[in-house]
Amino acid sequence: MTGPVRRRTPGADTDVLAVIAAGGVLGAEARYALGVLLPHSGDEWPWSTLLVNVSGCVLIGALMVVITELAYGHRLLRPFLGVGVLGGYTTFSTATVEVLSLMSAGRSGAAVGYVVATPVLAVLGCGLGVVTTRLVTGRSPRRPEAAR
Repeated sequence: MTGPVRRRTPGADTDVLAVIAAGGVLGAEARYALGVLLPHSGDEWPWSTLLVNVSGCVLIGALMVVITELAYGHRLLRPFLGVGVLGGYTTFSTATVEVLSLMSAGRSGAAVGYVVATPVLAVLGCGLGVVTTRLVTGRSPRRPEAAR
């Protein structure tokens, strides 16, 4: 049997949207600052975008351990930091545009390398954030039998 259907009140989540928007501004500004510090042209390897995406994934991995295993913060913490700040900071759409720029500049090998390196390093970065946070905080990885 299922319970009663919960109806959402229009505008009930404006606080969530507001913190996501505010966090997104902060994250996008941080990303922009890093792009200014490490500029590149369309035919050069986009180090700043790769650094942003990988470091953002490391931070997302760390954040998820802190929020789900160590602390149960305010209900707006995850939307603000995870979706807002780190969502605004990481920029996988820009990575795609940079692949097209590398292709247009005749650097097919670099474009293919970037297409492969970006998601692989991002996933590894997320894992690194999880493992490092658990090690630093003395947490052991969750075991399936412990979750039952």
